[in-house]
Amino acid sequence: MRRQLFYLLFLLIMLPPLPADAAVAQNLNPREAFTILGQRSDLYLLDVRSTGEYRQVRLEGARLIPIDQLSRRIAELPKDRPILVYCAVGSRSAQAVNYLARQGYPELYNLSGGIYAWAQSGFPVLQGGP
Repeated sequence: MRRQLFYLLFLLIMLPPLPADAAVAQNLNPREAFTILGQRSDLYLLDVRSTGEYRQVRLEGARLIPIDQLSRRIAELPKDRPILVYCAVGSRSAQAVNYLARQGYPELYNLSGGIYAWAQSGFPVLQGGP
């Protein structure tokens, strides 16, 4: 947890401000995210939590890239598809979408409240190892 917090603070301090033409992520509540998942078959789901968190509970079809690995694994993410990013409560995913926007990813969504808010809203999750 300390390592992730350090990494987030590092990103905030070291990254330049967004260029004027950079994409800005849209925050979605669980109901909005559920709706867009049903409407956009091309939506890429990105989980930025730890491997242990991912094994406990996750969204079906989500790809795991822990936030502390995001900068070195960024090439794994498609630039030609919308990306919905989530974490436990929405803070790591907010940092991830800001970073991705700076890297030129055009259509980004952050799941506000994270997977906890999603599950509390009664939307489906997968539990146990992948």
